[in-house]
Amino acid sequence: MVQKNVIPFRKIRKVANNRAGFSASRSTPGRHRPDRGRGIPTAIVWALVIGAAGWLYLDRSGHLDSIAAFARTPGQDTLSAPFVLCSDSHRTNCVVDGDTFWFGGEKIRIADIDTPELSPPRCEAERLKGEAAKSRLLSLLNAGKFSLAAGFRDEDKYGRKLRTVSRAGNSLGGILINEGLARSWDGARHGWCGGQ
Repeated sequence: MVQKNVIPFRKIRKVANNRAGFSASRSTPGRHRPDRGRGIPTAIVWALVIGAAGWLYLDRSGHLDSIAAFARTPGQDTLSAPFVLCSDSHRTNCVVDGDTFWFGGEKIRIADIDTPELSPPRCEAERLKGEAAKSRLLSLLNAGKFSLAAGFRDEDKYGRKLRTVSRAGNSLGGILINEGLARSWDGARHGWCGGQ
């Protein structure tokens, strides 16, 4: 039996390593060590990818004039409207309760606070404090221009846009907390009826 063009395995490995950029003189043949210092640093690439994904997620509808477009530029108090209390027939620029309002056709949930429930309240104390928070939010929104800023999540499970509302860099939710009409949002609702 005649063997034609048989190349020893050692030679095949050496040729493959040389083609892949490995040096035959390395102490650990077959182990790839990438050149450092060439190309774009990984951290920059990831920052660009995450930034682009966040930009697309905030405004996946493609409307540049939407609330999400304003949310990308926190700190610029450019938004305003005359607000009223919401009714069954009125759902534009109105206040639902102490942490929810409609603005520009979108329902906004203030992301950094939790206020007493009004639909329905669990006790009379919660109803009274909820009504006070609702009235105070109405007056804060009508007090001048404000800004909306999105956080890590664009909206909640009810489809409400999650936004921090601020004026001159101060959270309006923080004002409600300082006045005892709201709590910082920690991811769970807590009762407003004494021992709950």
